[in-house]
Amino acid sequence: MRTTIRLDDDVAAAVERLRRERHLGLAEAVNQLARAGMERAGTRRKTFTQRTAHVGLRVDVSNIAEVLDLLDEDDA
Repeated sequence: MRTTIRLDDDVAAAVERLRRERHLGLAEAVNQLARAGMERAGTRRKTFTQRTAHVGLRVDVSNIAEVLDLLDEDDA
């Protein structure tokens, strides 16, 4: 596919560095960098798991005003 893109300065510098190091054309260098980025993006994603810990407190939070009063008493 042929298209026109605008590269940020840091990305353009990375493309030029890769071209010099590996003697690649512009399109091939951009494709290699894009593929490397896609591979890394796939490995970073992990399923979020909520961790909980029992701290021994039992507070009924169905009545928020009561809980706030309880917290205020602890501060005094």
